[in-house]
Amino acid sequence: MLQHLNIQNYAIIAELEIDFSEKLNIITGETGAGKSILMGALSLILGERADSTVLQDKEKKAVIEGTFKAMNKKAIKDFLRENDLDAEELLMIRREIAANGKSRAFINDTPVNLIQLKTLSTFLVDLHQQFDTLELGSSDFQQEVLDALAGNGELLADYQQKFQQYKLSKKELIALQEEQAAANAALDYNQFLFDELEEAGFTENEIEELDTELKLLSNAENVKQELSGICYALKESEEPLVQQLKTLYSKLHALDEYHSGIAELAKRLQSAQLELADIAEELVQINNGVNYSAERIQIVNDRISLGYKLQKKHNVSSTNELLVIQEELQAKLNEILNISEAIAAKQKQTDDLLAICESTARQISENRNKAIKPFTKNVNDLLAKVGMPNAKFTVEAIVLDALGETGIDKIEFLFDANKSGRFEPLRKVASGGELSRLMLCIKSLVAKKLELPTLIFDEIDSGISGEAAKQVGNIMKDLSSAHQLISITHQPQIAARADAHYFVYKAIEKDKIVTSIRLLDNDERITTIAQMLSGEKPTAAALQNAREMVGN
Repeated sequence: MLQHLNIQNYAIIAELEIDFSEKLNIITGETGAGKSILMGALSLILGERADSTVLQDKEKKAVIEGTFKAMNKKAIKDFLRENDLDAEELLMIRREIAANGKSRAFINDTPVNLIQLKTLSTFLVDLHQQFDTLELGSSDFQQEVLDALAGNGELLADYQQKFQQYKLSKKELIALQEEQAAANAALDYNQFLFDELEEAGFTENEIEELDTELKLLSNAENVKQELSGICYALKESEEPLVQQLKTLYSKLHALDEYHSGIAELAKRLQSAQLELADIAEELVQINNGVNYSAERIQIVNDRISLGYKLQKKHNVSSTNELLVIQEELQAKLNEILNISEAIAAKQKQTDDLLAICESTARQISENRNKAIKPFTKNVNDLLAKVGMPNAKFTVEAIVLDALGETGIDKIEFLFDANKSGRFEPLRKVASGGELSRLMLCIKSLVAKKLELPTLIFDEIDSGISGEAAKQVGNIMKDLSSAHQLISITHQPQIAARADAHYFVYKAIEKDKIVTSIRLLDNDERITTIAQMLSGEKPTAAALQNAREMVGN
């Protein structure tokens, strides 16, 4: 609830303070006294935009500050926590407008932006200004009203969570299907390339090794001849090198005792002899393995030719690069198989979520349809009381072609102002005055279930009088038993129902006209209501009538 409002340097308000009652607060005053200015100032701490033209004194800033008691409301606690704002028992909201038009906003003395301020205000105040009835024609508001009466709160929250999961799952399914379609377009070609490489069956570095083998095979006779000559010189000639070194070692070894350095040199000579002997043996083995084979040359040539062809095709220059491409093609083929499995799993998940959503949406729809009849009856009963006996109200639940954000039906409030039998969408046919009274009737029915915050009505009673005004007052009085109401009115029947009656008036201070406000005591209330009934100088009958209205 709004406990306290302080306004400084705003329009024709120099400084004004109001302490509000927890129940029905009525604000009256002559036309032009500044009641709407009061609402304008209040709207600033609710997040509306402002400029420097609102400043009374251009040398000073305008300050509007409201104190709210609302910490028991979960939505407010969550908002404060999510925005790292102090959660104190009283909520202080302040708005400052500088002479240059720049504006600053504060929640519990912490600077905030207008978006944050406007979000918080929706939890604190429901401001219904004169002719501000667009919300009533909004499909979202109409659906919210009916769901509140139908008790769909938790069910709808669960549905919307599952519906978001369903939409995400469906989006992911479509993405997988598109990915599969793109992969399938290249599937045959990739399979052909992979099969070609797999059939070739190259091993690591094979083409390079075959190149070396081919050079050897092509020069086999010359290589064998040269190797034979070397082997002969090392092992088989009349004086083989290996044997010569062995002899020289023996001679040198015999001289060990004559010089200390000969023994080491003899060892080195022996090592050279043994190394040459090993070389000779390996050369013999190589020589034995070198044989000219036209058949092998053909096989190697064919293999190399295939390898070069594949290298050129894939724009690479080594066997190992071909093997990498083969692995990549295998991975692509595996991906297509994996996508198919993923699609099957995602399709099942999507179908399961859809089934849950459809079942929940049907239950929500049933609840709505059950609530329509008592809701329309109650609204029509109230319309008759507030001076609209010929008006008829009904609700239509239009079944959608597909699931929507709020279920399988769209809610539409219909209205017939003159018993014509032709119901039309409310937003198209109801006048401003009719919409205002209808809004009051509806809000009085759903206030508790929607957890509406402080309700503020700016001349919602426009265009009514007499018994209708009395009934509007009764409705507001009933509503104020559980909610704080603040209402600007010109109707004495409504003013008489106040728990706190404030009077707005103009005064002259330092040669300037300023707006002021005061809380009326009981006698002042009676006089003010009598003036509303009969004029500035009320008659005795008007005073008596006012006394009875206040007393009742």
